[in-house]
Amino acid sequence: MAKLLYLSERTGSGPLDVASPDGRGRLAAALHEAGASRVQVNVVDDEVAPAAGRRIESSGRPLRSMVSVWVDGDDPDAFEAIDRVIAGWDPEAASYLVEEATPLAAPEVPPGHRQPGMAHIACFRRPEAQPVDEWLELWKGSHTQIAIDTQDTFGYVQHVVVEVRTPGATGWHAIVEECFPAAAMDDDHAFYDAVGDDERLARHRREMLASVTRFIDLSSIDVVPTGRYDLG
Repeated sequence: MAKLLYLSERTGSGPLDVASPDGRGRLAAALHEAGASRVQVNVVDDEVAPAAGRRIESSGRPLRSMVSVWVDGDDPDAFEAIDRVIAGWDPEAASYLVEEATPLAAPEVPPGHRQPGMAHIACFRRPEAQPVDEWLELWKGSHTQIAIDTQDTFGYVQHVVVEVRTPGATGWHAIVEECFPAAAMDDDHAFYDAVGDDERLARHRREMLASVTRFIDLSSIDVVPTGRYDLG
């Protein structure tokens, strides 16, 4: 199964504005008709306003919404049909073909419902001189468990970018989604799984920073808190 991610600096407009339940529903229906087997929308909604301080914007083109589309097989015609629907939502959306891994699956919610809390979307690049094999081993082989152990995540999805499909789009190497409880939006103790324990908070922060600096170019990263909607 192939997965396509579409990143937008807006939420769409008119009947396909994914800031509204109706817009999300219409977009999902059109994508399913075009051949999608599953659709998810992440959007900067009102509920993540308390997490505004967690945003990091280095690209100059931070996302306001992201549409994830799963497609059976890798038929270019199927991709083109999906692309046409997305063009009706946002003709300037950046498209990425990705390889997905889910080290920690978030609990399922009914189609159309919002996942509780927030979903952090992190888009980043590997250090310029780092070989790809080393980068993947440090990130997926070593860092994964550190991230789970030092943060109060209940969902963790990793995407390696296989192809930047949109000319001129930001050349991200990876796009990650991490789900956190609502308390983590503006409380570092909750974010770093250290409620009531300053020493544990300091230790988890140190461990996370030491780990991510091994495989992320921190001068080229966007982090955006979003609401996550599974649309079936």
